[in-house]
Amino acid sequence: MPLQPVVRRSVPDEVFDQVLAEVVDGEIGAGETLPSERRLAEVLGVSRPAVREALQRMAQTRLLDVRHGGATTVRDFRRYAGLDLLPQLLVRKGSLDAAVARSVLEARLAIGPSVAALAAERGGETLGALLTACVDELAATDDDVERQVHALTFWDLVVDAADSVVFRMMFNSLRAAYEPALEALAPAMAEEVGQAGAYRVLTAAISAGDPETARAAADRVLRPATDSLVSALAALEQTQEQR
Repeated sequence: MPLQPVVRRSVPDEVFDQVLAEVVDGEIGAGETLPSERRLAEVLGVSRPAVREALQRMAQTRLLDVRHGGATTVRDFRRYAGLDLLPQLLVRKGSLDAAVARSVLEARLAIGPSVAALAAERGGETLGALLTACVDELAATDDDVERQVHALTFWDLVVDAADSVVFRMMFNSLRAAYEPALEALAPAMAEEVGQAGAYRVLTAAISAGDPETARAAADRVLRPATDSLVSALAALEQTQEQR
């Protein structure tokens, strides 16, 4: 395994991750009062400013209800959190959360064809050439991690062409959750990113301004890996629930 740059994390980052884990795992339930800054600082062995910064970040993600001069209570993250929380939910305690991973794949399959259809309607004249170049690079390598990178670039172009700020934000969040797991997912994603021909069909449909064919072609690109991975994750999810 090649050496990787050392990631230096700040103390507030560590505090944020630990408190977040307690909330997401249900150790601190929705509606419960969070310990005071002083108490959290004592338990975690850090300064109060570090705790305060971490809690402010959690409040910004709508996980906490902070009342000036009063108690800080925990909110139900399933009802209040946004997609920006997705990367933290996907990998917790060093392990992939099967239920979250399944949700990411299902969302990708539901959204991808609609984005492709919009790209076919709204894409400019140069889009086809850019997509073709991307697929050529995908087809030119046998490395499944590199292929995933080229596939992400392909979809990045498609999302841009769709000209939807909401789809762009959703893609950004899904990508942020997906990219750290590229190597781990390489064997499972090999079938999808190895089908350069299917990507070329999708490229042709988008270039021709044919939204319905683009929708069907995108489904053809995304569905095989989605179905196989969802089946595998269902078994993993059962195992995790039994623990």
